[in-house]
Amino acid sequence: MKNIIVGTSGHIDHGKTTLVKALTGRDTDTLEEEKKRGISINLGFTYFDLPNGDRVGIVDVPGHERFIKNMLAGASGIDLVLLVIAADEGVMPQTIEHVDILTYMNITKGIIVLTKCDMVEDEFIELVKEDVHEKLIGTFLEDADIVEVDSVSKRGIDKLIDLIQKTTSDIEEKNETSPARLNIDRVFSVKGFGTVVTGTLLEGIVNLDDELELYPSRTKVKVRNIQVHGQNEKRAFAGQRTAINISNVKKDDVSRGDVLAKPGTLEESMMIDVKIKMTNHTEYTIKHWSRLRLFHGTREIFCRAVPLESDEIKTGEEGFAQLRLEEKIICKKGDKFVLRSYSPVDTIGGGVIIDTASKKHKIHDEDLLEVLKIKEQGELKDIIEEYIRQNSDFYPDIKDIMAYSGEHREDIEAKLRELIEEKKIIKLSQSYIHVQHYEHLKERAKNILGEYHRDNKLKHGMQKEELRSKLDQKLKTKDIDLLLRLMVDENTIKEDKNTMSLNEFEVKLTPEQKKIKSEIENTLLKSGLTQLYTISEIASLGKNHKAVLETIIDDEVILLDNQYIIHRKDYDRAKEILVDYLKENQEITLGEYRDLVNSSRKNCMIILEFFDKENLTRRVENKRVLV
Repeated sequence: MKNIIVGTSGHIDHGKTTLVKALTGRDTDTLEEEKKRGISINLGFTYFDLPNGDRVGIVDVPGHERFIKNMLAGASGIDLVLLVIAADEGVMPQTIEHVDILTYMNITKGIIVLTKCDMVEDEFIELVKEDVHEKLIGTFLEDADIVEVDSVSKRGIDKLIDLIQKTTSDIEEKNETSPARLNIDRVFSVKGFGTVVTGTLLEGIVNLDDELELYPSRTKVKVRNIQVHGQNEKRAFAGQRTAINISNVKKDDVSRGDVLAKPGTLEESMMIDVKIKMTNHTEYTIKHWSRLRLFHGTREIFCRAVPLESDEIKTGEEGFAQLRLEEKIICKKGDKFVLRSYSPVDTIGGGVIIDTASKKHKIHDEDLLEVLKIKEQGELKDIIEEYIRQNSDFYPDIKDIMAYSGEHREDIEAKLRELIEEKKIIKLSQSYIHVQHYEHLKERAKNILGEYHRDNKLKHGMQKEELRSKLDQKLKTKDIDLLLRLMVDENTIKEDKNTMSLNEFEVKLTPEQKKIKSEIENTLLKSGLTQLYTISEIASLGKNHKAVLETIIDDEVILLDNQYIIHRKDYDRAKEILVDYLKENQEITLGEYRDLVNSSRKNCMIILEFFDKENLTRRVENKRVLV
């Protein structure tokens, strides 16, 4: 069974509420003031069943100009509109404004209902029809069926019901696969139950006992009860008018305009990039910093406009713009909105949201305009790639991407895998970066190491920890190591133990430095295992001895701890003696090793502890064994 929402629209006192009562048998004017004044102030909701069994929810929206804000709130989620025009008055200014609003809300199906037909002659009705056709040329209703009714006598009501069934037969099923989202249009409290919110479930499914999130307060709430058209249900589907009883929040802490959604699937923004289409029916031009009223979902937000393609967007034109908001908005890419002027208040245009994670833009930026075109037309994969490209500096994770796109985790992960396979993005431990950002980091690493090599010509490279801290302190150690490993695999840089250098870098000694190197090696080899020199002792031999010594550590020279050194030939001999003895005797004491290598107890302790650190040997009480 389809979930269909039909909305009424039209000028004040053209008979919308009376028509709804004729269709459903229910009066949607519930406020005392509404009954007293004979006009709808607030939104009215009811339902009826079509002959084929489909249930139709009806949103009866107010027509008076002063209550058009409520009309906008009611337009969210409407599948089919009944444009109500009184036969005794015809098309009025409010009628045209409502059609504009419905167009901007992406409503594409409608039926024109001529009411009060028993009050006028048939000839006059024909004149009204001609006027209606003429006034609606160029709108989504220019080819819509016109039904003549009289809500009091019920003339034409059955025909209207049949036409509603026919017109809604090919309406697409709502998006039930995306995370649940409901724009709240009413909130009240029921004794014994607590807070209840209502709205049209725009997408997804809400189940009894689901945990949802209330935006903008970010309060976690639990679904205690669900009603659809007055009936208790275990779940509500996209497209249904729904009342949800939620826990953990008071009535006064919820307002029309708040959003109820699956946790972590929406984000807030103070700036949005949009595509605006201006109406032809008002003389208004959006200029830089024009103050406007933005209507989105069930909220009204004041904002400032920044046209991006040109200095202004005139009547009947369309163009990209950035809206800088005076309070946060909760929305998704692809959401529709309506714009009204600040004062005097008129509907001037509407459009679609292109980006909710926007940064301040400059006008006439051709690169930016190309990006906006991609976002406007792009598939989910393109949207995710562009989001990661723009936000790689902040290392977005899956939750950030979910909040930005509003799509299910599984769908996002599938697109991320495709982007990784196409080598457009790189996955770190928990976050993602665009390949362009990786290239930026790679270039930065090359510059850091290049500068280090220029200042330290005799050092093999920079300590890995120092390179990590200089590359990007926002990144975790394991993420930087992953990126450095990629650079090593690409032969951009090289790693030697814990030292990083450019792949092409080599220490080159001058003839004088080569002479110092030979002197250091001869000094170490001459002493053998009987004496272990320290770095400071070698440095004291001459001005440049320490610098040269550092170039041969880990090559010709082994650093045993933070200060003692040994020539590699002596190191290999000390290791060979120890291994041969242990293979035959299984264990050795410090004293026994001292006698084997003919050195001091202190020197042997330093050497054996180094072997322990290298996992060659293991100490068991006062003896060593092979690992």
